[in-house]
Amino acid sequence: MALIEEVAKISFERVGSHSHIRGLGLDEKGKAKFMGDGMVGQIKAREAAGIAVHLIKKGKFAGKGILLAGPTGSGKTAIAMGIAKELGEDVPFVQIAGSEIYSAEMKKTEFLKQALRRAIGVRISEERKVYEGMLEKIEIKRARHPFNPYVEVPESALITLKTKDDTKTIRVGREIAYQILEGGIEEGDVIQIDAESGRVSKLGTTKEEEGIFLKKKVNLPTGPVLKIKEFTYTVTLHDLDTVNARSGGLVSLFFGGGMEINDDIRERVDQAVKGWIEEGKARLVPGVLFIDECHMLDIEAFSFLARAMEGELAPILILATNRGTTNIRGTGIEAPHGIPIDMLDRLLIINTEPYRRDEVREIVKIRAHEEGIEISEEAVEYLAELGEKTSLRYAVQLLAPASVLAKERVEKEHVEKAKEYFADIKRSTRFVEKLEGMLM
Repeated sequence: MALIEEVAKISFERVGSHSHIRGLGLDEKGKAKFMGDGMVGQIKAREAAGIAVHLIKKGKFAGKGILLAGPTGSGKTAIAMGIAKELGEDVPFVQIAGSEIYSAEMKKTEFLKQALRRAIGVRISEERKVYEGMLEKIEIKRARHPFNPYVEVPESALITLKTKDDTKTIRVGREIAYQILEGGIEEGDVIQIDAESGRVSKLGTTKEEEGIFLKKKVNLPTGPVLKIKEFTYTVTLHDLDTVNARSGGLVSLFFGGGMEINDDIRERVDQAVKGWIEEGKARLVPGVLFIDECHMLDIEAFSFLARAMEGELAPILILATNRGTTNIRGTGIEAPHGIPIDMLDRLLIINTEPYRRDEVREIVKIRAHEEGIEISEEAVEYLAELGEKTSLRYAVQLLAPASVLAKERVEKEHVEKAKEYFADIKRSTRFVEKLEGMLM
């Protein structure tokens, strides 16, 4: 069994494009730092988002939404995720694209209902048996992915948890190992593992840290590793809908069977949740539903969302678009951003601007750190120059292939080689246009 020396740098799955976002990077006065919580630049947009977060927390955002309008690759998704992180660590964040609602398997309104209910959490507290302590040591047993032999996945893990009074080594299965890796949990972090469900919660770290990826500092726990504690977790309304729609309860949720979700089931779930809240057993956690490419929604979808925003159980709706004036889909009417005026009146509009060179430079550094890539300053500067000329996304995308070419530290020459292999949009377009005559 191989010892994992630095768990956070082992990638069994793709690193998300915005996995580095921890919040909006604002100070106590609501002013945006140039770089903070994984965010870089976009000062005005982040401060505006901070004001929106303040309104949400004060309960003054009912019936409203947010529209992020700006060019491609200008940080719209990052700001939406930052808003969710500012609202709380376990606040649900659901991201969909406007074109996703056109599914042959599901009605548009049903798709949107499910998305809305996935974005509303129910925080439940109960006494549970948990393993709690500092992660002193971890060993991961790896295996080939059953469906993709080119990818390694964790099969199990042997972990040692430590408190001031006790030390315990336990073997955990694949699901817990996945959670540890996906959560960026490292040796020195304090964690809780639910003994029954296997749910892993990261409480903070005992290590002294420097840099922009600071974790919450906590003390080494006391008492035994295995203990009974009040355990708080969040499920979504859609999770509860699904469980209640299955004839066999939780077992058939994972193994199939049951019936389809309908409005009667949702009504029963809503009534049950309201009862838990009145009894003090649970608390509602409105999350964020982020719809990118919102200009792809049609008039029916916009009408549905406008009604849903007024509902008693509604998440925070954030739309994003890179279009100016365009047709409202399903009509012959042109409107700003392709959104009906009555819907636009409900939205606070935040504009995002293209990233400047100094901002691209810092984002490249953050992504390299997040993906565990060692890179020279010269290579970073070259990527910043490329990002300014082409796009931020192209510059960030070259990191991974450059790291493959480099084997160890990425230098400028490796980025140049990766650039030769992988074209940006402008070069690709020019290349095909030259050959159009031959292709006809």
